[in-house]
Amino acid sequence: MKLERKIKIYHGLLPLACLYRLGVSIRNWMFDRGILHSQSFPLPVICVGNISVGGTGKTPHTEYLIRLLQNEFQVAVLSRGYKRKSKGFVLATPETDADQIGDEPYQMAHKFPDIYVAVDRDRCHGINQLTDGHTAPGIKVIVLDDAFQHRYVKAGLTILLIDYNRPIHLDRMLPAGRLREPESGKKRADIIIVSKCPAQMSEAEQQALRYDIAPLPCQQLYFTTLAYGKLQPLFSEEPEKKLEEIRNDDHILLVTGIASPAAIISKLSAYTQFVTPSTFPDHHDFDATDMKRIEDAFRKLPEGKRFIITTEKDAARLIAHPLLSETMKPYIYVLPVEVEFLNKEEHLFNQNIIEYVRKNSRNSSFSKS
Repeated sequence: MKLERKIKIYHGLLPLACLYRLGVSIRNWMFDRGILHSQSFPLPVICVGNISVGGTGKTPHTEYLIRLLQNEFQVAVLSRGYKRKSKGFVLATPETDADQIGDEPYQMAHKFPDIYVAVDRDRCHGINQLTDGHTAPGIKVIVLDDAFQHRYVKAGLTILLIDYNRPIHLDRMLPAGRLREPESGKKRADIIIVSKCPAQMSEAEQQALRYDIAPLPCQQLYFTTLAYGKLQPLFSEEPEKKLEEIRNDDHILLVTGIASPAAIISKLSAYTQFVTPSTFPDHHDFDATDMKRIEDAFRKLPEGKRFIITTEKDAARLIAHPLLSETMKPYIYVLPVEVEFLNKEEHLFNQNIIEYVRKNSRNSSFSKS
């Protein structure tokens, strides 16, 4: 059974997409033929990435790996640090802000204070810095965030994410669609995860997607969904709120600068019909006009029944924003999100990841207990 789903394609840009595809294909061919070289490293390196631009859930899946590994191994996460205002290699410290390392690395650094979080556009240079013996003492495994196309690094294990809502077999190359490279690039993955699936996805639909993706015999295929946690106050000392505590007459201003806010809007709309989205582009840097727009929208909501919900990624940019109104701060809550595997296959996934790291970890006797 073949699964059909409509996605937006800019057909007038297909000629440009063909040129882009040609350039990317030549680059991949040069790596495949050894004309361009990939560098291996003497410790486990796990790459988490995608073929599509944005919105596949890389950060929740990276955080899943951190939770899985951090009790046994000293973990480092290396990211590009998209839209940061610094250059070169930066290792996060408790004083490092989102401008220095980017919103998603900042989010991970503060959620997981016992791991190393670093950014470097040149991943090979970043790994060499982390493994120089003194920058990140005790490091046992590196997770590369959003590095599927960074082929100068030869990762030991590569995880490819495919958005359930935008399957790559139906997509087109940039700028007509959202593909960074041809669909055939999926052959480089060791593990393929279809992310953002419905929690109650049927077996028939899973089989249809498996047919369309057509994984190689050596590739593992999993399906995951996003699960939302308790609402956490960003500034106040108020207790966390369960989503079920949202009343049907509450008015929510949803502030997001992410690639795909539709899932959050749908989730919140199940509890109240009064959800006002204030959406911005992915990784948006909020300026004075944006902050005024948010404050104006908030003031229009009825007092006593209003609050603001934002994502963890957006909270990283809002928490220290100099133009954020003091009036709004007590009303701002953060909605965390985590990954859950369908079909109870997390045990198989976990086992494969841990076995890879244990087998390839150097000086494994020094791993954290």
